[in-house]
Amino acid sequence: MTKFRVLTIMIFTTILISCNSEKSKNNLDKENLNQKEIESDTLTKHLKPFKSELPTIGLLMYNGVLQSEVIATSDVFAKPTESGKQIFNVITIAETEKPITTEEGIKILPDFTFENCPKLTALFVPSAYDMYAQVHNEKIVNFIKEKNKETEYVVSNCAGAQLIGKSGIADGHKIVTWIGGGEQLQKDYPNLKVQNDSLVTFVEDGKFSSSNGNLASYISALNLLEKMTSSEHKKFVESYLYLDRIQNWKN
Repeated sequence: MTKFRVLTIMIFTTILISCNSEKSKNNLDKENLNQKEIESDTLTKHLKPFKSELPTIGLLMYNGVLQSEVIATSDVFAKPTESGKQIFNVITIAETEKPITTEEGIKILPDFTFENCPKLTALFVPSAYDMYAQVHNEKIVNFIKEKNKETEYVVSNCAGAQLIGKSGIADGHKIVTWIGGGEQLQKDYPNLKVQNDSLVTFVEDGKFSSSNGNLASYISALNLLEKMTSSEHKKFVESYLYLDRIQNWKN
């Protein structure tokens, strides 16, 4: 009888431990699932899916690119409406799928390559401190030429004007480059109407616009944003970015 009781207790204890273990496992699995859902939601809510019906803003990239000129454009065009509606596709494009390393050392994985880039409404051409490799890269120059055929707008910032000049797409049009670079730009590409960069920060001529680059890239982006949307949306984006705080930070 004693042995039977001991055996019964052992069986009951085993079952109880097994049930508790299974319950703990289920709770742990549930916690892990919830955590994964939270992580997924944290990412998903920030993703902006490519929508073919929306205008597409293309940001050209290459190694050594000044990241402020890429960030400025994405900052401006990736902002939603006041009601939270996405109104643009903003994509990065490079020659290959390999990560681009900016002048500042940040690595950016391009969304598209020259081969699979979708139709663009606007193309932004940024700069690097040394443009020799880009200007002598036929694939980059040819990409700009081809995209010019379909885009409604082409924007260059800083020394990106050299790529515009090399491509020949803006011959006969006004353009401005980085402060101090205008004289050489005019010599290299005499068909451009290079503006005085010591006086001109931004210029627009037809479908082409350009700026001195760096943070002045926000000017070219905001100007085009207003043209493609409205002055009200531009003001909303400016307030979203706290640009008034930057303008008045010394006060």
